[in-house]
Amino acid sequence: MHIRNLKQPETGYTWKGKVMKIKWNNRYVRWGLTALVVIVVSMLFYYLLFHGSNIKAAFQVIMGIMMPVVFGLILAYLLTPVLNSIEQRILYPLRKRLKLKEKTKTRQRTRGLGILITACLFYLVIHTLIGMLVSQIVPSIESIILNFDTYVNNFTGWLNQLLADNPDIKDYVMNLVDRYSVELETFLNETVLVKSSELIRTVSLSVLSFLKVLWNFIIGFIISIYILGSKEKFAIQAKKLVYACFDSDSGNVIINNFRFAHNTFIGFISGKILDSLIIGLLCFVGTTIMQTPYAALVSLIVGVTNVIPFFGPFLGAIPSAVLILVVDPMHPLNCVYFVVFILILQQFDGNLIGPKILGNSTGLSSFWVIFSITLFGGLFGILGMVVGVPIFAILYTAVKSIVNSTLIKKNMPIESDVYKDIECVDEAGIHSINHLERRRIIKARNAVGKSHKAEKTEETHEELVSGMKFISNTEEWKRRVPVRWDDADAIVRNTADSAATASVNRETAVVEESEATDHE
Repeated sequence: MHIRNLKQPETGYTWKGKVMKIKWNNRYVRWGLTALVVIVVSMLFYYLLFHGSNIKAAFQVIMGIMMPVVFGLILAYLLTPVLNSIEQRILYPLRKRLKLKEKTKTRQRTRGLGILITACLFYLVIHTLIGMLVSQIVPSIESIILNFDTYVNNFTGWLNQLLADNPDIKDYVMNLVDRYSVELETFLNETVLVKSSELIRTVSLSVLSFLKVLWNFIIGFIISIYILGSKEKFAIQAKKLVYACFDSDSGNVIINNFRFAHNTFIGFISGKILDSLIIGLLCFVGTTIMQTPYAALVSLIVGVTNVIPFFGPFLGAIPSAVLILVVDPMHPLNCVYFVVFILILQQFDGNLIGPKILGNSTGLSSFWVIFSITLFGGLFGILGMVVGVPIFAILYTAVKSIVNSTLIKKNMPIESDVYKDIECVDEAGIHSINHLERRRIIKARNAVGKSHKAEKTEETHEELVSGMKFISNTEEWKRRVPVRWDDADAIVRNTADSAATASVNRETAVVEESEATDHE
């Protein structure tokens, strides 16, 4: 049976035999797709709004399953600069000196040797840290626990002597002790003792969680080795995917932005880790020379917390100073010396070591650094405080790039100094504020207003100085003429437009002059 070719342009379908084709350019098809997208997005928004806990629980389950892969990706990302340095500075020159041919097996063996050296270095760093914990920090903690009673007695004796020398402070402290001792006893009897089983259960779960994290870390390290071995292949696949999904210009922009984000993030993280390692070593040397109690433990705390920008030095110095004071309260000057040493060390870090290692890797001012640490620290805790600055630096640069691109499309300058004293923007360009002239006009206006309160005309109303009154829309702005500017001082928005305007003005002047001559 013969089937005729039927076309239905209004519905957007074409029948040819038994094959149905959709005309995607048809307006009805686009309307239907738009309505479908709106309905689906509305359903997703409704489910996310009223059933967000289910989505969060499902996400946590998926993340728990994929945690070894996440660890592997993070480790591979952090170890990639190490592997690249080893290959470029050691293995490639060695291969060139040995005159080995560029073959697939040669490249694979070079990559394998580089991964082996990188893994050995990583294991050496982990082993050194654990060895330091076991040999220095663990005995320090054991000594604190064993001598805790002695420390408490020393601190109590120092406090009693302080109170004996100051009767007013003693009376105030005794009143506080009498007031809160009953509440403390009630809390210990009714809360701590009753919930001791829950405390044991929490400790057990914490130990199990630690073992699970350790197992995920080991599996993630194995996964990271495979990722390092095929990192170029993954990069090639990602680029192919980008150029397949987007046009060439958009693909170029996306890849360029990813490169910028990578350079910003890895530069900040690697530089901050190296900076913290140097600060920890210098702190250990300094505290050892000063014979500070538990120098290794204090240096570890200072070095680890130094990874957190801005707040890190304070987070490390405060508990360390309290520990030194509690351990040796009869010599409080040790605590003072330590605080002074940390202040000097942090100034040395902020003015010399940090700029040399990090440079201006983020491009953020101090306010935005504090803002990013506060925001991401509140959202993601300690991890957010560490990675919040580079992430916010990437977002800040993206917004800055969008703003500059929009200004360029509007023929506006992108230099920030231009907008410092801006008063108005019109066809002639950007007009800046003359503060002295503004004050003079305002004073004159006030004087005129006081002397002619009853004689307010429309003319004086339209000569209001810009900024003296609130303007609700553009029509009112155009009606209320601002301060008369000199167009010669304006920052020209577009040279071509200005030249065209000047040419038109000259032609108009010539025509007017000729008309005046004819009239005479």
